[in-house]
Amino acid sequence: MSEFEIKPFELAHKSQVLDLSLRAWAPVFTAMESAVPHYVYDAFYPQGWQTRQASDIEAFLDAEGDRVWVAIKEGVVWGWVGIRFHPEDRMGEIYILAVHPDHQGRGVGKSLIDFALDRMRAAGMAIAMVETGDDPGHSASRAAYERSGFERWPVARYFREL
Repeated sequence: MSEFEIKPFELAHKSQVLDLSLRAWAPVFTAMESAVPHYVYDAFYPQGWQTRQASDIEAFLDAEGDRVWVAIKEGVVWGWVGIRFHPEDRMGEIYILAVHPDHQGRGVGKSLIDFALDRMRAAGMAIAMVETGDDPGHSASRAAYERSGFERWPVARYFREL
């Protein structure tokens, strides 16, 4: 038996989910900031990445919390995953995933990914998708998804200052 359980998200978990996400992503955004054009970073995060991310997470939890699960032990949330379904493509999406820095490298992320994939299969999805950054800050995320069998889809996104 693993050290933690995976349970459905409850409103009582919200503050822990927000806190752990910001902690987990702090080094990611630090590395990303220097890897992207300043005008793009500033446009996406005019009040700082923490404000934008907290707002986006809260909106997702409020609107789609029924497709969110937490890895939890003794009332402490170690990580979480949120999924979306795209039935027109028979595709499930790992929309968001975060693991508290104190629990990274202990199989929490892998367990949440596997759990999400099981939910997608149960919902009749035929493929799974996840997006992450190509910058140095997201290298651990890319490695985790690749270890879970995801294959990279070639895409290019370009920006230009006006």
